Amino acid sequence: MITQRLQRLTPYIPGEQPKDRPYIKLNANENPYPPSPRVAQALEVLAAHNPMNMALYPDPESAELRAAIADMLNQTGGVLCRTAVTHDGVCRPAPENALASPLTPDMLFAGNGSDEVLSFLFCAFFESDRPLVLPCHTYSFYPVYAAYYQIPLNPVPLHDDMSVDIPALIDAAQRTQSSIILANPNAPTARAVSREQIASLLDSCPRGQIVAVDEAYADFGTESALPLLSRYDNLVVVRTFSKSFSLAGMRLGYAAAQPELISALTKAKNSFNHFPCDIAVQTAGIAACSDVPYYVCTAQQITTEREAFTAFLRTQGWCVSDSQTNFVFVQKKPYEGRFLYEYIKQHGILVRHFAAEEIQNHIRITIGTEQHMRQLRQCLSDMPAAAYGS
Repeated sequence: MITQRLQRLTPYIPGEQPKDRPYIKLNANENPYPPSPRVAQALEVLAAHNPMNMALYPDPESAELRAAIADMLNQTGGVLCRTAVTHDGVCRPAPENALASPLTPDMLFAGNGSDEVLSFLFCAFFESDRPLVLPCHTYSFYPVYAAYYQIPLNPVPLHDDMSVDIPALIDAAQRTQSSIILANPNAPTARAVSREQIASLLDSCPRGQIVAVDEAYADFGTESALPLLSRYDNLVVVRTFSKSFSLAGMRLGYAAAQPELISALTKAKNSFNHFPCDIAVQTAGIAACSDVPYYVCTAQQITTEREAFTAFLRTQGWCVSDSQTNFVFVQKKPYEGRFLYEYIKQHGILVRHFAAEEIQNHIRITIGTEQHMRQLRQCLSDMPAAAYGS
């Protein structure tokens, strides 16, 4: 009774959520801080004073939400941790992240988490008659969507230091006249490429093809591709509220591009589910965008803790990739990655291990609160020196 098409699919495997004991969850890149208090207040108002709104269909175009997202991005340039907040609450992006021209609502598309937005992106822009170019170790949902839409892939190896090989991506795209998708900063490696390098991809991309930049973690880094939107009509930037805006449980993501590409995403959405963002999600997203200073503060707390934890690991002999995300990608020779994962889990802390051969001795650790990371430091300091077992 199951189609051959479905039987050929290998679904995405999310980070585990075991219930056998309390755990510190550092395995899913969730934000360790709650959303802005304004989010809970807005949802309380919705439930207590506007309950009829939950009986009616939501705005299918999420117009008020998209306007709020545009205003938020214009304040930050897309990088919370590099945004300054004045004493009277005015937000100013770092000069290098300021947008050349303001984003407008018609340049934004909202969906149920960035995963759904990515699905519509794969449907709208990537063809089955040519391979999609991407780094070989990146977000593991991309191959799932490629299989779902029967899009061949051309994975390009990373450099030895886990950084993305931009010239190799360009060469692969030009040889097959293909589009490119790139997570920046990349997951799970935590490395980022510069805006100048993204521009080189866009300059070299074959005519009529798309460069999609997935910026799920950009708020914890130093640059965003958003300022390039005014120069390139083949750029799509995908972002999420799950990480820096503490709304992983609400499912809200968005894309930014020129209006023609947003119209294509809207057509894909309306061919699948014309009411993707429910009233609670739209309410929460608008409230979150109204409190940018709160999220600037939490993003900066996370990046400060990331740098402190990275310094600790390096003093302990760990190999740590330079991170511009809310996680670190690490290994400690001669320990096997599976052992590191199991040892840490035995101490009540969850981290992420990947089975792919080239990275199987690495683990990915989400940055938690100062208390979370203090407990993990203690766990790692007590790790037996001779227990290298698989």
